[in-house]
Amino acid sequence: MKEVSQTTPDVLYTVKEVAELLKTNIDYVHKLRKAGLLPFLKIGQYKVRKQSLELFLERYEGKDLTDPFDVKELN
Repeated sequence: MKEVSQTTPDVLYTVKEVAELLKTNIDYVHKLRKAGLLPFLKIGQYKVRKQSLELFLERYEGKDLTDPFDVKELN
């Protein structure tokens, strides 16, 4: 049996859904978008692919993203 992620189309999350998943607020998600850290597309409203969100979490694990325009290593 194939994994679900291989048999279903990409899931798109809205900014609000991303904020809920990251346990942050909508304004912060827009900062991530504007800083180019999390790629979005606009279909009526901004949306991000599940795969892109997972890649973002992997890529920035161990980083301080308090200011998305000045990413730092965690000490």
